[in-house]
Amino acid sequence: MGTVRFKPDGKQTLSKEARERFDRIKDEDIDTSDIPEVPSEWFAKARLVTPAERKHQLTIRLDGDVVEWFKSQGKGYQTHINAVLREYVKAHRK
Repeated sequence: MGTVRFKPDGKQTLSKEARERFDRIKDEDIDTSDIPEVPSEWFAKARLVTPAERKHQLTIRLDGDVVEWFKSQGKGYQTHINAVLREYVKAHRK
């Protein structure tokens, strides 16, 4: 088995040797017997769903203790920061 590296963004990268082995595998040599087939009706009914409002990626500087507190609350800390800012905006909108 080759080396799989994990990047901070959660994406995996294969070592050069593992990538070369992977690239040599032929489609017919891949065992898919444990994967159930998806009926064509499923694809016919499938629809692309996009979020109603897109979020904007930006860089923001926050005090370290504030960031650490939100992170200590568990997964989704950026979503929680967004929710706090949203409530602030709602309270101060005219």
